[in-house]
Amino acid sequence: MIEIKQAISTQQLMEIFEIRRIVFVIEQQVDPSEEYDEFEESSTQFIAKYNNVPAGTCRYRATENGFKLERFAILQDFRKKGIGAELLKKCLNELQNEDKKIYLHAQEHAVGFYDKHGFIKEGDLFFEANIPHYTMVFQKS
Repeated sequence: MIEIKQAISTQQLMEIFEIRRIVFVIEQQVDPSEEYDEFEESSTQFIAKYNNVPAGTCRYRATENGFKLERFAILQDFRKKGIGAELLKKCLNELQNEDKKIYLHAQEHAVGFYDKHGFIKEGDLFFEANIPHYTMVFQKS
């Protein structure tokens, strides 16, 4: 069973940072100084639990361009179980009444996933933390 909650406790934030450390810093070899940033406290953070075990996370924040969804991370043992889709749905539900653009920077390997969920590529390939990305924008129906 997948449960998504907004992170409000220190314990939840510690679980989120551990998931991100494993996925981004260890698996993808992102420099920790690029992974943890000044937007941690101004972002709305979510934690996903699978059968009550911390399994994934994401966040969104307001920017000058709209709302940016970011830091989607699912622990390896929990991938392909629908957790990423549930996290994405949670963000989109939270922002459904907003009039601003909803966008993200998708790692190249994840473009197909976001495309299935209503995002389209905008612009050229670019690198963030030495990983190829595309900007993708949500197409509201």
